[in-house]
Amino acid sequence: MLDGLYALGRSLAAFFTFWPLVYALGATLVGILVGCMPGLSATLAIALLTTLTIQMPPNDAILILICAYVGAIYGGSRTAILLNIPGTAANAAACLDGYQLALKGQAGRAMGIATCGSVAGSLFGILCLALLTPALGEMALSFGAFEFFWLALFGVMMSGTIAGSDPVKGWLMGFAGLFLTLIGQDGMHAHDRFTFGVPELSGGLSLIPALIGAFGLAEILTVLSEPIRKAMVNSADSVIPRIRDVVQYWRTILRSGVIGVYIGILPGVGEDMAAWSSYAAARRASREKEQFGKGSVEGLMAAETGDNASIPGGIIPALALAIPGSAPSAVLMAAMIIHGVQPGPMLMVNQPQFVFDVVAMTLLATLAMLFFGLFLVRPLLAIIRIPRTIIMPVIMVLCTVGSFAIASRLFDVYIMLFIGVCGFVLRRLNYPIPPFVLGIVLGDILDKSLRRGLTLSNGDLTPFFTRPICALLAAVTVFTMLMYVPGFNRRVRAINTRVWGLLRRQPR
Repeated sequence: MLDGLYALGRSLAAFFTFWPLVYALGATLVGILVGCMPGLSATLAIALLTTLTIQMPPNDAILILICAYVGAIYGGSRTAILLNIPGTAANAAACLDGYQLALKGQAGRAMGIATCGSVAGSLFGILCLALLTPALGEMALSFGAFEFFWLALFGVMMSGTIAGSDPVKGWLMGFAGLFLTLIGQDGMHAHDRFTFGVPELSGGLSLIPALIGAFGLAEILTVLSEPIRKAMVNSADSVIPRIRDVVQYWRTILRSGVIGVYIGILPGVGEDMAAWSSYAAARRASREKEQFGKGSVEGLMAAETGDNASIPGGIIPALALAIPGSAPSAVLMAAMIIHGVQPGPMLMVNQPQFVFDVVAMTLLATLAMLFFGLFLVRPLLAIIRIPRTIIMPVIMVLCTVGSFAIASRLFDVYIMLFIGVCGFVLRRLNYPIPPFVLGIVLGDILDKSLRRGLTLSNGDLTPFFTRPICALLAAVTVFTMLMYVPGFNRRVRAINTRVWGLLRRQPR
């Protein structure tokens, strides 16, 4: 414990200096501006900034990316409250009560509540990040290639079932991402796979251009294909939150923080599900259920606490297991690898200080978010009035330059364009994109773990099912799939109802 506190103090001392503070403020502001523009996302912000920070020292670059991540998730609450248009998917739940408060002339109060909830959720998540990551990393040291194969497969399956309304479409997108990672030379014998005689494909598909296409170009095309909605910005009253609004709902903040961190840890679920789950839990436990959806302070507080708490929650498995919890954390993990940091169980052995560096970075991002949220409200609202005919071409240029900048290959731009157009078409057909991104990121882990496991067992598949952790992960993965088979689902529900009925009849 003392060693951990000393390491955290050293990280804080290193980052609370002039240039890290400048980077944190600038990157958080950029993230908030991206979040304020409907149609853009935290994933896009991280992907583009990764290309712009490629030559910077690793800690400075990762600090910028984390601050942009936190800022983008928070910034989307502005348009959710003022325009009833969520800036990012994570802020959709904030529309329900935030916009209603704005219609009542309490837009400033709503933004103050959103700021308090975001800061409280982020601080709770930071505490969990500092406590859980080292413990989870030490536990993961017992994992081998067999366990990581099932963990990666479980992550894709989970993201497919939770993201979107149709699990089959989610699984198809997840396995499409897994397939793309198989293109190019394999990691053990350098044999070409699925290159079809195209020399440029021998090096595989670059991760960042693929992600920029999936979340950048696809979102640009989606926004431009929708009709223009008139933005009516309400005049904002005081954004300084009332102490009573915060103290009165401390149970809601704590509950939403726990839910946000838990959902953030689950592979591929994301901040939007954390917000909706926190909102639903707050409504069930509230004494003012009738106020939800009509301007409930508690509902807005729960939604914004949950989505921001899931940010550190998503970073926890990315650092400890190399299994990102959401699409933005997947891009963040890829950026860490590009900058020479190898997430996973060996991180606590090879670079233990880095975990506490990430804690300090997230804390710095939270403080910057609090500063901009309370003192720069009206200047930030100007971004909402910028026509999308100006914003989207600029984002398109950044996507193109960013895809080319990673390896200075024009082929990467073609990859970005191809995946972007495909992503746009798939979105129109209601195919979810997050499982696709998780498939791309986890595909390399799954492929290498499978090959290493088969090499260790001389081609025998038995260890993939007989080792205790493997057996548990395999059972959970298969059970997750079977739960979407109607007959099996009905049987499980019937057994569950019968068991609960027997338990209730037991004499106390």
